[in-house]
Amino acid sequence: MRKPAPLFKAYETCPARLPFRTIALAWLGAFLATFAFSSMHFSLHQTLILGSFGASCLLVFAYPQSPFAQPRNVIGGHFIATLTGLIFLTTLGSSPWTMALAVGTAIALMLLTLTPHPPAGSNPLIVMLAGANWDFLFTPTLFGSLILVAVALVYNNLDGRRYPTYWW
Repeated sequence: MRKPAPLFKAYETCPARLPFRTIALAWLGAFLATFAFSSMHFSLHQTLILGSFGASCLLVFAYPQSPFAQPRNVIGGHFIATLTGLIFLTTLGSSPWTMALAVGTAIALMLLTLTPHPPAGSNPLIVMLAGANWDFLFTPTLFGSLILVAVALVYNNLDGRRYPTYWW
């Protein structure tokens, strides 16, 4: 008689911590990008802060070679996910069903367009909880993600890393 497979399979060990230099560089990059879009937010009196940008900073500064951290994914992912949230909010309103449909649809669209960016998966929820209007697609979403990528382009290439690995 064959022995049943264990309920929990042994998995690989946890990956090693990033080197302290990489952690320090990620901290500084996230600080600079957040300072850039939040300073512009306050000085222009224009919304340029999106909660999911914090998670985007983790990707573009700690893992700049990741496909999820590339400009196409950061800008395109945020744009598509916010657009999806706005379409669902405008046409169907905000409810548990529309939130779920919007998040699932945004993820599918990012995958179909080759622009997956995990932090952007939360944008439809942000749109619906904020009751955002169509301006939200441009500020904070588009302009904020452009600022984030601009800082990442300058900063990540200063220390010898190559960013981006591809554009489109």
